[in-house]
Amino acid sequence: MVADVPAAAPALLQQLVAEQARRQPQAPALWWQGQATSYAALQAQIERLSGALAGTGQVGDRIGVLAWNCPLFLTLIYAVPAAGRVLVPLNARLAPAELQLQIEEAGVSLLFADSELLAPLEQGAVLPTELVVLPLDRVNDWLDTASTAPLPACDPAQPVWILYTSGSTGRPKGAVLTHRSFLAGLCSALIGRPVQPGDRFLYPFPLFHVAAHNVLLQHWQGAGVVLLPRFEAGEVLAACRQLKVTAMSLAPTMIAMLLDHPDYRREDLASVRSIGYGASAMPADLLQRLLREADIDLCQSYGMTELSGSVAFLTPEDHRRAAREAPHLLASVGRPLFTAELRLLDDRDQPVPPGERGEIVVRAAQCLREYWRQPEATAAALVDGWLHTGDIGRFDEEGYLYIVDRKKDMVLSGGENVASREVEDVLRRHPAVRDCAVIGLPDARWGEAVTGVVVLDAEASEEDLRDHCRNHLAGYKTPRRFFRVEALPLNAAGKVDKPSLRRRFAGEPDTATMAG
Repeated sequence: MVADVPAAAPALLQQLVAEQARRQPQAPALWWQGQATSYAALQAQIERLSGALAGTGQVGDRIGVLAWNCPLFLTLIYAVPAAGRVLVPLNARLAPAELQLQIEEAGVSLLFADSELLAPLEQGAVLPTELVVLPLDRVNDWLDTASTAPLPACDPAQPVWILYTSGSTGRPKGAVLTHRSFLAGLCSALIGRPVQPGDRFLYPFPLFHVAAHNVLLQHWQGAGVVLLPRFEAGEVLAACRQLKVTAMSLAPTMIAMLLDHPDYRREDLASVRSIGYGASAMPADLLQRLLREADIDLCQSYGMTELSGSVAFLTPEDHRRAAREAPHLLASVGRPLFTAELRLLDDRDQPVPPGERGEIVVRAAQCLREYWRQPEATAAALVDGWLHTGDIGRFDEEGYLYIVDRKKDMVLSGGENVASREVEDVLRRHPAVRDCAVIGLPDARWGEAVTGVVVLDAEASEEDLRDHCRNHLAGYKTPRRFFRVEALPLNAAGKVDKPSLRRRFAGEPDTATMAG
């Protein structure tokens, strides 16, 4: 049996802050622009906002938020479920038409929106006539005049978030996360990445991403959160210096940007005890460089929106072992926790032999309830209680899990499936390649042409890269085309935005290879 939320854990999301406000009311819950907010003050803000929300609409209404990170966004994360409503965090990087689709599909009735983001939305989308839009800079005025109501009773099985997937493999789907699934995800996170008393955790990812569960984890454990509007290397370094940050969540690309920043000094990271990362593997040279710079524990994890967080972790000890003697572990996402069951299945949904590749399926209390108003997608993803992740993985003899690729993100060239990650791993071993992404582009002869998009540290010709790949890969896996870029685009999760690369280069003539 899969472990459920421990009895000691809160049953409802809003209880995370309420309990700390009772235990340690004056302890800092949040730092924003250098100013601290105590747990008591944050709880008062949550109560004021949840009471106003309870006085509007009905239980179960969807409340949208379109904003960059800010204290009000964080308050909504707790206040909306406390009012019996469902939060719909919208990706601030989406185009107006994409936002319109999600607002309509989720049936959002009230939208809290940053004025900077609201203007292009209103100009570029046709919003539902019944939608009430409340700019963030007018929320206090609204609260001063809003009617309030008692908070409804909440059920742990109630939805708290409808969180749209990144869309890296198709049209985004609204993953419905409940109190129970979210809190089960927090239990897994606590096991995989413990929080220490007095921690000051810096969070630079968007709050509209499932990575925000890391913020809630800190509040469950009574730690403080240093919230930034978005990632900017100089701001992160300044916050580390001024607030003595002890823990952070970063993508490997972000770590490299910190170390490469002109203002970086070794002492900037002196207070940092741990860094959790995800979205991509940790390059061995970056690991060695970071360990030379500071005594920092690193933790990698495997998860997704549909899992309310992560189910496997590569621990600090795993990283130290990788630095000493086992660099291959850096390609792993770690070993599964006891809170979840993981299996690898073939195309006939049969378990694969040890060491073989198969689709990762997960059974855990932290799995999503459903995809919002998409019963076919729900039935395809949740089969007999198992979530089909769409990720292809393999286990080694020690039980470490390796992600080979996305099941639906392979290049189909000449009838052969080419795993993008396999080609990327080879390309990264070329001394001139700093980073890369492999995509499929339309090809009249092959259906799709395996295409490499590269960031180079030194000059390298297309033939140099192709010869390098041929030395390590079958001919049909070797990229037929290459494009050089200054940097790879990232989505909100910190992953390489392959759809944008496909759109960018799909219309380029065959002669345009290695062009920026």
